[in-house]
Amino acid sequence: MGVSGPVPQRDRAVAAAETIALVLDEASPLPESAGDVEELARRLRGHISQLGVVVQPGTSALRSAQQLASEGVPEGYMPSRVYLVKLAEATQALVAAVQAHGGVPVKTERRRRWWKPQINVLRGAVFTVALACLVWAASVPRS
Repeated sequence: MGVSGPVPQRDRAVAAAETIALVLDEASPLPESAGDVEELARRLRGHISQLGVVVQPGTSALRSAQQLASEGVPEGYMPSRVYLVKLAEATQALVAAVQAHGGVPVKTERRRRWWKPQINVLRGAVFTVALACLVWAASVPRS
């Protein structure tokens, strides 16, 4: 049985916070290889793109996070780690903006929504149709 409905925003924020902790937590070691830095940067960029749909477009936290995410990881041990810390801090600011916004996705386009009738309205309609059929059947002459 599938689960319907949107993915809870809490999961996105928690996942982003876990990745941020891998970079910013004092107990976490620095990434050892350039591949580790690339992997963490890729994960942070993914969080930025997922959280970007939740905050208002043009928010300063979103702009700075997207700008940092669009840059490549610099060459060298220290520059790449500094970039990774800046990217994690920008993602952290974006998570804070999402939590301040309430985690409700921002609607970018307005779609037409059909009226969804309540169950009692449907029951009344079925009863009315059934009653009309009964009256019609009773009015037909018998042969």
